[in-house]
Amino acid sequence: MGGAGSDCQNPPLRGIRVLALMESQWVTGPAKNLIAFGAQLRDAAPSGGRAVELSVVTFDRPSAPADRFISALKDAGIPTHVIREKHAGDPRVIPQLLAIVRSERPDILQTHNAKSHFLVRLTGLSKRVPWIAFFHGFTTKDAKDRLQNHVGWWALRGAPRIVTVCRAFAANLVRAGVPASRISVRHNFVAPFVPPQPNDVAALRSRLGIPGNCRIVLTVGRLSKEKGHADLIEAAALLRNSRDCPAMRFVIVGDGPERGVLEHRARGSGISDGVVFAGHQASVRTYYGLADVFVLPSHSEGSPNALLEAMAAGLPIVSTDAGGAAELVSDGNTALVVERHAPQSLSRAIGRLLDDRELASRLGSAARCAVREYTLAAYAAALIEIYRAVAGEAS
Repeated sequence: MGGAGSDCQNPPLRGIRVLALMESQWVTGPAKNLIAFGAQLRDAAPSGGRAVELSVVTFDRPSAPADRFISALKDAGIPTHVIREKHAGDPRVIPQLLAIVRSERPDILQTHNAKSHFLVRLTGLSKRVPWIAFFHGFTTKDAKDRLQNHVGWWALRGAPRIVTVCRAFAANLVRAGVPASRISVRHNFVAPFVPPQPNDVAALRSRLGIPGNCRIVLTVGRLSKEKGHADLIEAAALLRNSRDCPAMRFVIVGDGPERGVLEHRARGSGISDGVVFAGHQASVRTYYGLADVFVLPSHSEGSPNALLEAMAAGLPIVSTDAGGAAELVSDGNTALVVERHAPQSLSRAIGRLLDDRELASRLGSAARCAVREYTLAAYAAALIEIYRAVAGEAS
């Protein structure tokens, strides 16, 4: 009988079950990173099973459809649960969430937004399932955001473990009353840059209506106030008015609530012909191949994906000193770093990189070397260690 049993294969070991809660309409920032992490877990799984089994809960309502996010999760093979709600604050999300947790029986709950932090603490799930809260920063564009942020801070103070994306945000958490011993800092990651084909770059330039003699200044990000695009448009006007040759275009990739305001500002500054609003793009690789200079004009940042991507592409960079951006690049070494809310400083730095090709090349090469440590594999390994520690504490 022992011999017969030896022919049986052992069942694969069950990994740590992580149930992540995230509300997202767009596949950018934290949503993009979560999907890449899930794909990494799948691709790196040993034959005996995965170290971590990730599934995701997201929220869908008519005023904020999550179709793109849901499709991307399913395309990546990540098990997905969708909570339907009629409006923000719909109390019917609570029984749906509790039912999912009962069904999934996760070893760890992972939250990514003020809403999900709040729900886990409000429902008492934080006392029943080990909880890790990811803090990506809060946006503040109106009174509704300020209210959400208030409840988000309340919830975070009750989280036993918080992972945040930069030291600046860790300091904010400590000031808000979170003990430093609960906080781990993990910068975002970036994939190696694969240069686009020259004909694809030429086709994009033609599609955007940009003449071949124009230099390209690129920025990528959500069009919201904290991203500083209004400063960039003012810097573009200052730069164009100070130079003999206006042969440059500012390409803004992204969408968001400030787009109409920014387009109006560009017209009012007399540079609408020099600013291209490219909208949201599923892939930005060809835009990096098109650019001569990349600019991050943000007022607030965590660990900006666009900055990491520009570094990987070897682009010369102008960045503000916002939050975690100042932890990724250093002035004069891997970028030109300027203060926030300073269009004149942005303008001077951009002009300097456009004029000094030797400086631009040196900074771009240094940035490409510096970013090599921010790999998905290293990020995943560090996060798995956190999961193991949290799961071990609960056992």
